Amino acid sequence: MEQALSLTGIASAQNRFDLLDRASDPVLKLCETHGLAFLPRRRPTAALTGDTAEALAGIAERHGATRGQIALAWLLHRSPALCPTPGTGSPVHRAEDLGAAAIRLSAENMSRLEALAPARRSTRP
Repeated sequence: MEQALSLTGIASAQNRFDLLDRASDPVLKLCETHGLAFLPRRRPTAALTGDTAEALAGIAERHGATRGQIALAWLLHRSPALCPTPGTGSPVHRAEDLGAAAIRLSAENMSRLEALAPARRSTRP
């Protein structure tokens, strides 16, 4: 990304990034540093299981929200460079996604959500 920045103008980066997959965190940090947008691709929260689903459901319940809204609110709180672009053909889901912007996550909520991601393993030898 830094090499690309030295060659041409870049407006944004788009990588996988969600509650459980933070492998692109270094790219997010680079976007923050250079004032670029980061467009996260996220997977559905319906796939979450066990303690992760339970923790997310507990926070959602306290906010009167869905798990998907909390996952989207987390992205909105995580970094000013993050620009989630959830797509849907359903007016109900669109209204749900828009509702995530009104959710205010506390520092405690953010800490609990941050802790959901598994520890990253180095891919270097």
